[in-house]
Amino acid sequence: MIYHSTRSKTICRDSADAVLEGLASDGGLYVPERLPEFDWKKCLQGSAMDMATDILSALLPEIPDMPELVRRAYTGKFAAQDLTPTVSVGNFGVLELFHGPTSAFKDVALCMLPQLLTAARTAKGMKENILILTATSGDTGKAALEGFKDVEGIKICVFYPDGGVSQVQRAQMVTQEGSNVTVCAVRGNFDDAQTGVKNIFAACRGKELPNSLSSANSINIGRLAPQIMYYFKSYRDLMDAGKIKLGDEVNFCVPTGNFGDILAGYLAKKLGLPVGMLLCASNANNVLTDFIRTGTYDRKRPLYKTTSPSMDILVSSNLERLLYLMTEDDALVASLMEKLNKEGSYTVPESLLADIQAQFWADYCDDEGAAKVMGKVFKEYGYVCDPHTASGWAAAENYVNQTGDNRAMVVLSTASPYKFPEAVLKAIGEEPAGDGFDQMEQLCRISGVDIPKNLAGLRTKEERHTGVIGKDEMLEFVLGL
Repeated sequence: MIYHSTRSKTICRDSADAVLEGLASDGGLYVPERLPEFDWKKCLQGSAMDMATDILSALLPEIPDMPELVRRAYTGKFAAQDLTPTVSVGNFGVLELFHGPTSAFKDVALCMLPQLLTAARTAKGMKENILILTATSGDTGKAALEGFKDVEGIKICVFYPDGGVSQVQRAQMVTQEGSNVTVCAVRGNFDDAQTGVKNIFAACRGKELPNSLSSANSINIGRLAPQIMYYFKSYRDLMDAGKIKLGDEVNFCVPTGNFGDILAGYLAKKLGLPVGMLLCASNANNVLTDFIRTGTYDRKRPLYKTTSPSMDILVSSNLERLLYLMTEDDALVASLMEKLNKEGSYTVPESLLADIQAQFWADYCDDEGAAKVMGKVFKEYGYVCDPHTASGWAAAENYVNQTGDNRAMVVLSTASPYKFPEAVLKAIGEEPAGDGFDQMEQLCRISGVDIPKNLAGLRTKEERHTGVIGKDEMLEFVLGL
């Protein structure tokens, strides 16, 4: 199956090479030349792991032994037997994506990506080590570190914004064990770290290096493709619960910063799943909301630190894939990305905006709004959600109220509330006491919800990665690994 860059159809790779490279040589993202024929109804009949196998086999056919790779990726790693359960909360379904080894939605993809990379490496006869470079706004880092820990032939380096993640998120990363892992804070925000990683790829392109570079961010198609599964799984959950029948359209509301999670929903729709409207939920960093409403993407604005740090992003990399998939115009995408890089903004043609708005709707809420939602949902339904999920809930409520669309609605819950205990406690009317670990215990006593095992033991773990560098020092840091 052929993949090519969003910016040039002449830069082509098969699916295994696309996963190995992560980012195309012109800075674009790999997209399939055409999506495969897919039996979506048959896919819905299997377990979550069966669904993952069907989807990944279709999208990444040059990577062999997919059933075994999926088995290795997920067996025994998730607290929920069916990996990503959908629970009923009020009028919505909540797709819980936080039952994996790091309590964040990215576990679904980052348990799978190491298996895909190692299998692709073997299939291509690669001898050199792969160095995974990743920027994180909070959750990707730990999930990638855990997924790649001690994987033979692969090293991983994670950069995160100094002071830009929660105490629990930081503790997850700086205590990471593994002989092949490196973690470093960057002075600046997530966009600084993400741009730094992209600049490293550009600076190293074509040079002889001891390690071949790749990425674990959702710019890598091997990171994005596994996320499609849980849209199918949630649809099946709604069918099993009697909420919908086969063929009914379902709306999904997705808290997202880098646009990867919601793009997976769009790809699920392209593969045949009856997806209705895709709701893009943001926090105060509402660059995506403005874009979907107006057609202008403008990153020239302040980046706010919020209680939902995984969405504290102004440059949403995966939006580039959507622009290509909706137009198949690589020249247009290349020109828009050049404008974004040089001028900080771009505006899409009116016809493209109309196509986007026919399938996507967008809203946002600030920290105050998210706190109100967390308090309301806990008071009315006894359900504890984190600030990211609260942003999604707020957008879903606003959409239903404004449009009257009564199709089944699923809100994606992207992280455990225990990763943000201070914000959650305040929202449900409690005064947080002590540090983040004390607050997790406090939240457990009040809510009756168990602390995830992977978070409960963080307090006593040794900090192993405490370096802090400037964004202009990232290349030198990587070359020294």
